Amino acid sequence: MKQAIVSLAAVLCCAFAGSSFAADSKATMDAKAYKAEKDQIEATEKADKKACDPMKGNAKDVCKKEAKAKEKVAKAELDAKNKPGAAADAKVAKVKADAAYDVAKEKCEALKGNEKDVCKKEAKAAHESAKGAAKVEKAAATSGPAAANAKAKDAKDDTMDAQYSAAKEKCEALKGDAKDKCVADAKKKYNKT
Repeated sequence: MKQAIVSLAAVLCCAFAGSSFAADSKATMDAKAYKAEKDQIEATEKADKKACDPMKGNAKDVCKKEAKAKEKVAKAELDAKNKPGAAADAKVAKVKADAAYDVAKEKCEALKGNEKDVCKKEAKAAHESAKGAAKVEKAAATSGPAAANAKAKDAKDDTMDAQYSAAKEKCEALKGDAKDKCVADAKKKYNKT
Protein backbone atom coordinates (compact mmCIF):
# COMPACT_ATOMS: atom_id res chain seq x y z
CA MET A 1 0.00 0.00 0.00
CA LYS A 2 2.85 2.35 0.84
CA GLN A 3 4.35 1.77 -2.60
CA ALA A 4 0.98 2.58 -4.18
CA ILE A 5 0.82 5.87 -2.28
CA VAL A 6 4.38 6.79 -3.22
CA SER A 7 3.58 5.92 -6.85
CA LEU A 8 0.48 8.10 -6.60
CA ALA A 9 2.58 11.03 -5.41
CA ALA A 10 4.99 10.55 -8.31
CA VAL A 11 2.11 10.44 -10.78
CA LEU A 12 0.71 13.64 -9.32
CA CYS A 13 4.04 15.41 -9.71
CA CYS A 14 4.35 14.26 -13.33
CA ALA A 15 0.77 15.23 -14.03
CA PHE A 16 1.38 18.68 -12.60
CA ALA A 17 4.47 19.11 -14.71
CA GLY A 18 2.45 18.20 -17.79
CA SER A 19 -0.29 20.69 -16.96
CA SER A 20 2.21 23.54 -16.75
CA PHE A 21 3.01 23.11 -20.44
CA ALA A 22 -0.65 23.72 -21.26
CA ALA A 23 -0.34 27.19 -19.76
CA ASP A 24 1.93 28.39 -22.56
CA SER A 25 -1.10 29.24 -24.66
CA LYS A 26 -2.78 32.45 -23.50
CA ALA A 27 -5.84 32.10 -25.74
CA THR A 28 -9.13 31.28 -24.08
CA MET A 29 -11.58 28.77 -25.45
CA ASP A 30 -14.70 29.52 -27.43
CA ALA A 31 -17.78 29.34 -25.14
CA LYS A 32 -19.38 26.59 -27.24
CA ALA A 33 -16.20 24.52 -27.27
CA TYR A 34 -15.85 24.95 -23.50
CA LYS A 35 -19.45 23.83 -22.91
CA ALA A 36 -19.05 20.89 -25.28
CA GLU A 37 -15.93 19.67 -23.45
CA LYS A 38 -17.59 20.18 -20.07
CA ASP A 39 -20.65 18.20 -21.21
CA GLN A 40 -18.34 15.43 -22.46
CA ILE A 41 -16.58 15.31 -19.09
CA GLU A 42 -19.92 14.97 -17.29
CA ALA A 43 -21.11 12.27 -19.70
CA THR A 44 -17.87 10.35 -19.18
CA GLU A 45 -18.29 10.58 -15.41
CA LYS A 46 -21.84 9.19 -15.63
CA ALA A 47 -20.64 6.31 -17.82
CA ASP A 48 -17.73 5.61 -15.47
CA LYS A 49 -20.09 5.52 -12.48
CA LYS A 50 -22.50 3.24 -14.34
CA ALA A 51 -19.61 0.84 -14.94
CA CYS A 52 -19.32 0.57 -11.14
CA ASP A 53 -22.88 -0.76 -10.73
CA PRO A 54 -22.05 -4.49 -11.02
CA MET A 55 -19.36 -4.17 -8.35
CA LYS A 56 -19.92 -4.78 -4.66
CA GLY A 57 -18.69 -3.34 -1.38
CA ASN A 58 -15.50 -1.32 -1.20
CA ALA A 59 -14.59 -2.04 -4.83
CA LYS A 60 -17.80 -0.27 -5.89
CA ASP A 61 -17.11 2.64 -3.55
CA VAL A 62 -13.54 2.97 -4.87
CA CYS A 63 -14.78 2.81 -8.45
CA LYS A 64 -17.24 5.63 -7.81
CA LYS A 65 -14.59 7.74 -6.07
CA GLU A 66 -12.26 7.21 -9.01
CA ALA A 67 -14.97 8.30 -11.45
CA LYS A 68 -15.67 11.44 -9.43
CA ALA A 69 -11.95 12.16 -9.05
CA LYS A 70 -11.43 11.80 -12.80
CA GLU A 71 -14.29 14.24 -13.42
CA LYS A 72 -12.93 16.82 -10.95
CA VAL A 73 -9.46 16.67 -12.49
CA ALA A 74 -10.82 16.90 -16.04
CA LYS A 75 -12.91 19.95 -15.13
CA ALA A 76 -9.95 21.65 -13.45
CA GLU A 77 -7.80 20.92 -16.51
CA LEU A 78 -10.54 22.31 -18.76
CA ASP A 79 -10.69 25.48 -16.68
CA ALA A 80 -6.89 25.77 -16.91
CA LYS A 81 -7.10 25.29 -20.66
CA ASN A 82 -9.76 28.00 -20.84
CA LYS A 83 -7.92 30.45 -18.58
CA PRO A 84 -4.27 29.39 -18.48
CA GLY A 85 -1.72 30.62 -15.98
CA ALA A 86 0.15 29.80 -12.82
CA ALA A 87 -2.96 30.02 -10.65
CA ALA A 88 -4.83 27.64 -12.94
CA ASP A 89 -1.91 25.19 -12.94
CA ALA A 90 -1.77 25.34 -9.14
CA LYS A 91 -5.51 24.69 -8.95
CA VAL A 92 -5.14 21.65 -11.22
CA ALA A 93 -2.34 20.30 -9.03
CA LYS A 94 -4.41 20.83 -5.88
CA VAL A 95 -7.48 19.18 -7.40
CA LYS A 96 -5.32 16.22 -8.48
CA ALA A 97 -3.89 15.93 -4.97
CA ASP A 98 -7.32 16.14 -3.36
CA ALA A 99 -8.85 13.66 -5.79
CA ALA A 100 -6.03 11.16 -5.30
CA TYR A 101 -6.39 11.55 -1.53
CA ASP A 102 -10.13 10.88 -1.69
CA VAL A 103 -9.53 7.69 -3.67
CA ALA A 104 -6.69 6.56 -1.40
CA LYS A 105 -8.83 7.07 1.72
CA GLU A 106 -11.63 5.03 0.17
CA LYS A 107 -9.20 2.22 -0.62
CA CYS A 108 -8.18 2.21 3.04
CA GLU A 109 -11.78 1.49 4.05
CA ALA A 110 -11.31 -2.13 2.93
CA LEU A 111 -8.71 -2.60 5.66
CA LYS A 112 -9.20 -3.07 9.39
CA GLY A 113 -7.57 -1.97 12.61
CA ASN A 114 -4.06 -0.57 12.63
CA GLU A 115 -3.53 -1.44 8.97
CA LYS A 116 -6.45 0.87 8.08
CA ASP A 117 -5.13 3.64 10.33
CA VAL A 118 -1.64 3.37 8.82
CA CYS A 119 -3.11 3.41 5.31
CA LYS A 120 -5.02 6.61 6.02
CA LYS A 121 -1.98 8.29 7.57
CA GLU A 122 0.19 7.32 4.59
CA ALA A 123 -2.47 8.68 2.24
CA LYS A 124 -2.46 11.92 4.23
CA ALA A 125 1.34 12.14 3.97
CA ALA A 126 1.20 11.68 0.17
CA HIS A 127 -1.54 14.32 0.04
CA GLU A 128 0.52 16.80 2.05
CA SER A 129 3.49 16.20 -0.25
CA ALA A 130 1.44 16.77 -3.42
CA LYS A 131 -0.27 19.87 -2.00
CA GLY A 132 3.08 21.25 -0.93
CA ALA A 133 4.52 20.77 -4.41
CA ALA A 134 1.56 22.67 -5.88
CA LYS A 135 2.06 25.54 -3.45
CA VAL A 136 5.76 25.75 -4.26
CA GLU A 137 5.11 25.77 -8.02
CA LYS A 138 2.48 28.49 -7.66
CA ALA A 139 4.75 30.61 -5.47
CA ALA A 140 7.64 30.19 -7.90
CA ALA A 141 5.48 31.25 -10.84
CA THR A 142 3.75 34.17 -9.16
CA SER A 143 6.05 35.46 -6.42
CA GLY A 144 9.56 34.38 -7.31
CA PRO A 145 12.27 32.19 -5.83
CA ALA A 146 12.22 33.64 -2.29
CA ALA A 147 8.51 32.92 -1.87
CA ALA A 148 8.98 29.49 -3.41
CA ASN A 149 11.76 28.70 -0.94
CA ALA A 150 9.54 29.74 1.97
CA LYS A 151 6.68 27.59 0.65
CA ALA A 152 9.10 24.70 0.11
CA LYS A 153 10.16 24.84 3.76
CA ASP A 154 6.55 24.93 4.93
CA ALA A 155 5.64 22.08 2.58
CA LYS A 156 8.58 20.01 3.78
CA ASP A 157 7.58 20.57 7.41
CA ASP A 158 3.96 19.62 6.72
CA THR A 159 5.02 16.51 4.82
CA MET A 160 7.46 15.48 7.54
CA ASP A 161 4.75 15.91 10.19
CA ALA A 162 2.36 13.72 8.20
CA GLN A 163 5.06 11.11 7.57
CA TYR A 164 5.93 11.09 11.27
CA SER A 165 2.27 10.58 12.13
CA ALA A 166 2.14 7.58 9.76
CA ALA A 167 5.37 6.13 11.18
CA LYS A 168 4.07 6.55 14.72
CA GLU A 169 0.81 4.84 13.75
CA LYS A 170 2.77 1.83 12.48
CA CYS A 171 4.30 1.55 15.95
CA GLU A 172 0.84 1.11 17.46
CA ALA A 173 0.75 -2.47 16.17
CA LEU A 174 3.75 -3.31 18.36
CA LYS A 175 4.03 -3.87 22.11
CA GLY A 176 6.53 -3.24 24.85
CA ASP A 177 10.17 -2.55 24.00
CA ALA A 178 9.56 -3.03 20.26
CA LYS A 179 6.94 -0.30 20.32
CA ASP A 180 9.17 2.02 22.35
CA LYS A 181 12.06 1.48 19.94
CA CYS A 182 9.78 2.04 16.95
CA VAL A 183 8.54 5.36 18.37
CA ALA A 184 12.09 6.43 19.26
CA ASP A 185 13.27 5.59 15.74
CA ALA A 186 10.39 7.55 14.21
CA LYS A 187 11.17 10.55 16.41
CA LYS A 188 14.82 10.42 15.38
CA LYS A 189 14.04 10.01 11.68
CA TYR A 190 11.58 12.93 11.60
CA ASN A 191 13.44 15.20 14.08
CA LYS A 192 10.79 15.12 16.79
CA THR A 193 11.54 15.52 20.47
